[in-house]
Order: sequence, then C-alpha cells, then structure tokens
Amino acid sequence: MLTFIGLGLYDERSITVEGRAALRDADRVFAEFYTSALLGATVEELEDYHDVTIEIRDRAGVEQHPEEILEAAETESVAFLTAGDTMISTTHVDLRLRAHDRGIETRVIHGITAQTATSALTGLQNYRFGTATTLPFPYAHGADGLPASVTNTIDANREAGSHTVVYLDIKVDNEAALERVDTDEAVAEYMTADIGAGLLAEAYPDLVGVAVARAGSPDPLVEAGTMTELAAQDFGDPLHLLVIPGECHLLEADALVELAGADRDALDIV
Repeated sequence: MLTFIGLGLYDERSITVEGRAALRDADRVFAEFYTSALLGATVEELEDYHDVTIEIRDRAGVEQHPEEILEAAETESVAFLTAGDTMISTTHVDLRLRAHDRGIETRVIHGITAQTATSALTGLQNYRFGTATTLPFPYAHGADGLPASVTNTIDANREAGSHTVVYLDIKVDNEAALERVDTDEAVAEYMTADIGAGLLAEAYPDLVGVAVARAGSPDPLVEAGTMTELAAQDFGDPLHLLVIPGECHLLEADALVELAGADRDALDIV
C-alpha cells in the first residue's frame, strides 16, 4: 500500500487525525518538500511528534528515480508526505499512477490547501476563483518582464470577472540559487509578497491585490492594496501568495474591507 498524506499548511499539528493515524501505522515514511514546505516545523520535529523516521526525497528522487518508494510499497505499508494537500501537484499524481502500473494499492488522505485557506482568510468565495498561476523568480524563467503564462492567466480571469490566486515561486536546493549566494550548502528561496507585487507592478501598477502570508499559522496576515503599495510593504516570514480579486459580490467586498483593509472604492463590486 502507498498512502499519500497531506500534512496541511504550517506545522506538525496541521495534519488531520486520519492522516496522523495512517502515518503512525506506516512501515516506511517518505516525504518531499520542494513543491511546498512546512515553515512551522522541521523534519526532526515532525519525526518526534509522530514517532516516525522520515526519508526525504528531492525532485529527482520522486520524479525520475522513484523506484525505492515503489519497491517498498510492493511489500510494506508506505506513507508519502507532502505539505498542503498531497494531490495538488502533478508530481504526486504521476507517482500514484506509477504505483498503479505495478499493481500497488494506493490511498489519499487530504490536507488543508493554500487555496481553501486563502478563500477563508480573504472572504472571497471559493467557487468564484478562476485559473491559478505561479509567478517565478526572474532568473528562473530567463525572459524579460512577466511570463506570458502569468499575464495571460490574470487577463483572462479579469475579463471573466474571476479571482486569481498567484502562487509565489519556491526554489529549494537549486543550482541557480546556489550560484546567487555563492555557497555549496542547501538553499531555499521563498518569493515574498512584496517581491511578487513588485514584479506584477511592472505591468499592473494600479491593480488591486491581496497579500496572504502564513496561512494556517497562528499569525496569518491579510493585506490589500495596489501592486505598487504592496511592493513597498514587509509581510514577514513566508509562505506568501497574492490574490487578485475579480468582480466582488457585496459580501466579498465587505470581507475585503474588514479583513484585509481594502479600499472599497477600488474594488469592482457587482
């Protein structure tokens, strides 16, 4: 059996009760933290809290060389851990399909996602979000200005009146980051909301956005403003993301004003 378990958003306690039970029952436990991470707990804290030993895999160890995970799941109960919800990334869907190809039974135990937490924290209705996009570091995509994947998604959602979640880039142990800091040590870079807003402000200086920081933690932050305004602020520790509201119902507008300090006159209210 290969059981995919979402750890939730913040620390060792963010997992569901069902996920905790499955994790403790596993014979072997693997995890990856390159698609997302728990900023409120170290691997050691996860191991101590759940009384397990966790084997960390990098991107290549999951996407290109998953044999050890799959071979273990053929004869043992194996848990595969990720932050958030375990099936948000296509990486994990691919691993599940590889398991099925080998005749390995799989199970999914979901965790809280940044998408649902963002809807809850901002008051924007979940069903009114359009396609999400990810804003990469400029050095990661190598093009001038914003990638078309970002601008096309924002523009299409705005035309449809839909809200947009802009996930901010995470780079873990990558060569470009190593070159930038001139070290051979493991590196993790987390794009912050002010940096993301600054990049978006190049094309959308007056566009209203909402910065969401540390969703799922004891001290989440939600702050609205134009991209230019958000780019000048400090939102503290990661993880961060940005939301671009589309057309807002009255209740959504009320929520953005009350919960995020939005300027009501700057919102598109229908």
